[in-house]
Amino acid sequence: MTRPLSVVTLCGSLRAGSYNAALQRTLPELAPEGMTLAALEGLGDIPLYNSDVQAQGFPAAVTAMGEAIAAADGIIIVTPEYNYSIPGVLKNGIDWLSRLPDTPFAGKPMAIQSASMSVLGGVRAQYHLRQVAVFLDARVLNKPEVMVASVQQRVQDGRLTDEGTREVIRKQLAAFAAFIGAANA
Repeated sequence: MTRPLSVVTLCGSLRAGSYNAALQRTLPELAPEGMTLAALEGLGDIPLYNSDVQAQGFPAAVTAMGEAIAAADGIIIVTPEYNYSIPGVLKNGIDWLSRLPDTPFAGKPMAIQSASMSVLGGVRAQYHLRQVAVFLDARVLNKPEVMVASVQQRVQDGRLTDEGTREVIRKQLAAFAAFIGAANA
């Protein structure tokens, strides 16, 4: 790595005590040297997508988030699984962002993480998010995957504390740094 990497993170949950938000908050301390991570804010401030609203102009939260994604070297989406898919608030945000004149996802390196209280760890949400990423023209890191199963046993006081899980995430973040470097070569 010749220059520092700037990565933004987006959490697909709005819940104050979200396990996925806990995972997102833990990422900066697990990042490899030379990678900074910043959480995107405002997902809950984005109205439901409506082309009539878009015709009046993009909401400020969409524009700000789009600019942050475009300026970053990569994005990590951390999401729970709702009804075998991604949460509606995440899909809505992506729908808005994909309609910006210069979609911030095109060619953007993306990593996906999920956490769930189930034994599957959000695998179906990741599958659907990967399908959405095809339309976005994002470049998704395939491996290593991070699907935190039984997350309620791995988080304490709003932080991911399970060392085995933390190590898997360290490996993904290191691989993501290399993936970003290859994408920018």
